[in-house]
Amino acid sequence: MKKIFYIIKPLIPRRLQLFLRRILAKRKVLTYSSVWPIYPSSEVAPEGWRGWPESKKFALVLTHDVEKRGGHDKSRKLLEIEKELGFKSSFNFVPERYKVDMELLNYINSEGFEVGVHGLNHDGNLFRNKQIFMQRARKINQYMKEWDCVGFRAPAMHHNLEWIKELEIEYDLSTFDTDPFEPQPDGVGTIFPFWIDGNNNNSGYLEMPYTLVQDFTLFILMEETTPKIWMDKLDWIAKEGGMALVNVHPDYMNFNNERRLEEFPADYYSDFLKLVKDKYAGKYWNALPKEVAEYCR
Repeated sequence: MKKIFYIIKPLIPRRLQLFLRRILAKRKVLTYSSVWPIYPSSEVAPEGWRGWPESKKFALVLTHDVEKRGGHDKSRKLLEIEKELGFKSSFNFVPERYKVDMELLNYINSEGFEVGVHGLNHDGNLFRNKQIFMQRARKINQYMKEWDCVGFRAPAMHHNLEWIKELEIEYDLSTFDTDPFEPQPDGVGTIFPFWIDGNNNNSGYLEMPYTLVQDFTLFILMEETTPKIWMDKLDWIAKEGGMALVNVHPDYMNFNNERRLEEFPADYYSDFLKLVKDKYAGKYWNALPKEVAEYCR
């Protein structure tokens, strides 16, 4: 079904796509209420878990997937919002879908933020078969070296944790604790990062599932107008000592704070950060993904 969808997707008008996806998403909220937004037993810590640095209550990991050139060009504005509020995050770019400016990557790194690789083409075919994956993995590894980065996230959250071992990475961000709205909805059922043993090519990598629903689902499909669902889940994660990891796309943010067909006001995100900062001051570890990987290792 996934393969068929990506074949016919270009033939369906975008407005119709969103209309149908909104209907489906709102039905799923009711259908999967017993496993979303909180999955039962996902709060159980991994064996040997010792908690977060400096006895922080929970980890807060902010990540961004940059889908198209428009999102690329809005990344600085998003970074400045986070920087002004005292947060840091990672930005994942698609190497061969649009032109990625090295000047921007250098700027992100120089500001104490992080750069990662987001697939290769963003065409839905990365995991179509092992041969295609291996061909693209070689190119992805080249971009990892060229960009001097250690993290990866697959487009559309497609994943095969065994195949991903072929990438020269320290961590992967291609899974989630629970999310029935995704095209490959097999959640990993935990709000903690966990280790994936390597193969002959590497020693393994840290898998870091996102635990807060994606912004596109929340604000575009579900048409929410506040970050309440984020905060409710984060309150629970904080109580359980887990990892609050969110994926926000600059592509879908409107920095004039207007609502459009595929854009939501940037204030929705900044309001969320302000709520976290005010409510949990001194209690969270806002870490870059590479810092979480280093700590857990």
